[in-house]
Amino acid sequence: MSTGTDVFFERVLLPHRSLKPRGFHILMLLLGLVSLTLGIGFVMIGAWPVLGFFGLDVLLVYIAFHLSYRSARQREILRLADDEFTVERVDIYGERKIWRFQPFWLRVILLERPDESNRLLLASHGRSLPIADFLGAPMRRELAETLRSVLYRWRAALNPANNVG
Repeated sequence: MSTGTDVFFERVLLPHRSLKPRGFHILMLLLGLVSLTLGIGFVMIGAWPVLGFFGLDVLLVYIAFHLSYRSARQREILRLADDEFTVERVDIYGERKIWRFQPFWLRVILLERPDESNRLLLASHGRSLPIADFLGAPMRRELAETLRSVLYRWRAALNPANNVG
């Protein structure tokens, strides 16, 4: 089914999670078993309140991972189609926001910092939008170069002098 738009470029940006759900379940099982084993040992020597702290540790680790996986639901979709560059941002609750730019005037700005971190912005007509904040600094650098290249190729395709041949 055609939507009537020609997509020149599209990239979906997702936060990286190194521990897959299966690995998380194995980690929680091992952590639970270790905590239970040590907790039983402490109960046997009469220090029964320690068992509750071991359970609390497991619960806190579970909550931390749960929050991390929930934040992984966010994403950004960068799309250059026809004569519009859009950034669609989906937050952890599924709410969507869309920003639209005219790609001919769009600038890709990578702000490098002394501590090796950076910030990636799209700017046009006095407005700027930070993108890819959840990615690591090297991935933002790579994305900046990709976006610059895509915009250059898109602009070059508009120039009839480039199409003569």
